[in-house]
Amino acid sequence: MAAATKVKAEEASSQGTDADEVINKLSLGNDELLHIYQVMLNVRHFEEQCNRAFRSDKVGGYLHLYIGQEAVSLGVLDVCKPGDQVLSSYRDHAHCIVLGSDPNKVMAEIFGKSTGVSRGKGGSMHLFDKAHGFAGGYGIVGGNVPLSVGLGWALKYNKTDNICVCYIGDGAMNNGAFHESLNMAALYKLPILYVLENNGYAMGTSVERSHANIDLGSRADSYNIPHRKVDGQDYFAVRGAVEEVVGEMRKNPYPYFLDVITYRYSGHGAADGAATQATYRTNEEIERWKQRDPLIVLSNVLRGKGLLDDELNSEMDAKAIELAKAAYDYADHSPVCEPSELYEDVYAD
Repeated sequence: MAAATKVKAEEASSQGTDADEVINKLSLGNDELLHIYQVMLNVRHFEEQCNRAFRSDKVGGYLHLYIGQEAVSLGVLDVCKPGDQVLSSYRDHAHCIVLGSDPNKVMAEIFGKSTGVSRGKGGSMHLFDKAHGFAGGYGIVGGNVPLSVGLGWALKYNKTDNICVCYIGDGAMNNGAFHESLNMAALYKLPILYVLENNGYAMGTSVERSHANIDLGSRADSYNIPHRKVDGQDYFAVRGAVEEVVGEMRKNPYPYFLDVITYRYSGHGAADGAATQATYRTNEEIERWKQRDPLIVLSNVLRGKGLLDDELNSEMDAKAIELAKAAYDYADHSPVCEPSELYEDVYAD
C-alpha cells in the first residue's frame, strides 16, 4: 500500500509544469503572485487555528482539515468569476475562504455561532455563502454530485457562460449517484468541472484497497467526459490546467474531470491523530509528501523570481497568523443561536 502511494507521489512531482510559462501566459504580476501566496498562508494558518479550537472543545461538531491541499483550492477557484457556482464536500473551509467569504464568519460557523456564514446551523461541514458563489459544503459523501447537475443545468438554461465547480474526494467515486450524475452531465452537455481531490485515502482506506481501477480519472471515459491528471501540490500546474479547461467550457458547455493528485498532512478528521494514522499510512510517507508542501513549492518559485526572501516570508506568515487568531477571537465572543431561530430559513418565502 505504501509503495503504491509512493508511486503517486513521484508521479505528481514529475508533471514538469513550467511556472514561468503559466505566469507569462496569464500575465500574473508580482503583486498578484504575492497575494496568491498570502492567501495560501491565510488558509494554512486558519486550518491550524481550527485544529487548536477543536482540541480546546470550541467546536461542537466534527472537523476535517485541509492542510496540504491548499494549491487545489486556489489553483481552481482563482479562475472563477461572479456567477460561477462551487460545491464542496465536508472538507470545505478553504474553498469558502478562497472564494471571498469573511474568515471571521467562517470560523464562527465552525464554532456553531449565530454570526457564522450559515448562522450557526451548518457547522464545519455545511458552510454556505450565496453572495460569493459557494453553494455549500456537504457532509454526505458524494451528496453534492447530483446537486452539480441541477446547478449546471440552471447555468446552461439561463444562457450564461458560468460554470459549476464540484469538488469530490476519491471515496465519492464508488457512490452510485456519482455515476448517474456524470452520465446526465454528459448527456445534457452541462458546464460542470469535477475536481477530484485525490489525496490517496477515503478516511483510512487507500485508493488501492477500494478501487479496482486506481486510474480514477479514466472512469470519466465511460461517460465520454474528457479528463486529465494534475499535480495538486503545484499551484501553477493546477491553475494552468484549469484556465485552459474552463476557457473552453465557457464557450462550449460540457463537463470536464480533473484528477488532482494531492495529500492531506492531517488525519481524515481532527480526532484522527498520529496513533490512528499509523494504522493506514507511515510517517515516511507523510514526510515524503511534506517535501512537496504546496507552500514550499509556491514559495520556491517566488524566491527564484526575487519576490520573496526570509524577512518578507516572516512578515506574511505573521499576518496570516494574526488573521487566524482574530477569526478565533471573533468566533469565541460571538453569541450562540437563540432557540427562536430554529425554524428560520427552513422554507423559502
